[in-house]
Amino acid sequence: MMTVLLVEDSLTETQVLSSYLRQAGMRVISVSNGEEAQLKLKSQKPDLVILDVILPGQSGFEICRELKTNATTQGIPVVICSTKGTDADKLWGSMLGADAYITKPVNQQELMNTIQQLMAV
Repeated sequence: MMTVLLVEDSLTETQVLSSYLRQAGMRVISVSNGEEAQLKLKSQKPDLVILDVILPGQSGFEICRELKTNATTQGIPVVICSTKGTDADKLWGSMLGADAYITKPVNQQELMNTIQQLMAV
């Protein structure tokens, strides 16, 4: 079973995204900030990470950069999922190593297609 680490500070978004992922047969580990994400990554290695950009403490961009520059986590696909959807935001996410960028509100089919493409590699 595929495991997804969901880093999202909005309870509503967490519930919606978790529901989409569970319907697709995935196990979801949800945390609400970068500090919790780092702790989870030390104890478990997810198959995929979904990051919000605007988080308490570290931003999703900072977490993404850390994941992609760390030898033990750099191979984990990262999907940024944010209300910040300008071309500049998407470019910045890509420059920091994000494998995909989805804007909110999240379309369930788009999310599943994105995950399938990333996991098929």
